[in-house]
Amino acid sequence: MLVHRPGSARRALSALIGILAALLAMTIALPGAAFAAQGRGDKAIPHPEDDWAGSQILKHEGGSTAGEAPTGLLATVEGVDVSSHQGNVNWATLWSSGVRFAYVKATEGTSYTNPNFAQQYNGSYNVGMIRGAYHFALPNNSTGAAQANYFVDHGGGWTKDGKTLPGALDMEYNPYGASCYGLSASAMVNWIKSFNSTYKARTGRDPVIYTSTSWWKSCTGNSAAFGGVNPLWIPRYGSSVGELPAGWGFHTIWQYTSSGPTVGDHNKFNGAMDRLQALANG
Repeated sequence: MLVHRPGSARRALSALIGILAALLAMTIALPGAAFAAQGRGDKAIPHPEDDWAGSQILKHEGGSTAGEAPTGLLATVEGVDVSSHQGNVNWATLWSSGVRFAYVKATEGTSYTNPNFAQQYNGSYNVGMIRGAYHFALPNNSTGAAQANYFVDHGGGWTKDGKTLPGALDMEYNPYGASCYGLSASAMVNWIKSFNSTYKARTGRDPVIYTSTSWWKSCTGNSAAFGGVNPLWIPRYGSSVGELPAGWGFHTIWQYTSSGPTVGDHNKFNGAMDRLQALANG
């Protein structure tokens, strides 16, 4: 005959609650668990506001940051690139100083969007600039396809309005660990191909690739697979562009300083205004 013992039931319930609490604590302690809801499983991104096009280039490669525009070039158009690091940007001042195009950070990984994106992306457009968006890649966090889709879904799309540049893929040193994100050269090339093909399928355009020659050599094995398709946006803070990554016979955009007027990162488009408009129109 079974005898009901209320004290035993309470002890059993208390033990069960204790086990559940321990399991919950273990889950919270897992790396990146707190980011899972907002990033659909994306690994933790501790400081995305500090990651912008070139943020790791000066740290790893150095170079002059005098902020002076290079001289003796062919016809070029002045541009800037911005992120949440700059906050709200004075676009009227930049326009008055001769800036005619801008790239704006939209996303990083699959969990971060630039909180200043609307002011920066629409503000540059509203003063008359041709503008585009860029994605800071984290190849160890999720697939190239996943990051391309996240980018397009959060400001990185393209429309043939004559004022929108194709999205740019920012491939540079890992701000959170190993420079090449723990990927082999072949795995990195495949990651970029995945991003490229997904972006092209979503927008009809091949993305611009932002990268330095040193990083490209180290992390892709100096792959020549992209030079015939993707426009090159190269950072080098000095008097010339210098050596280009394999596959590219010329650069499209040169980020020549990280300490320019109004906002730090200034660029030169390698051609006249009508060629910049052609890039926008596809």
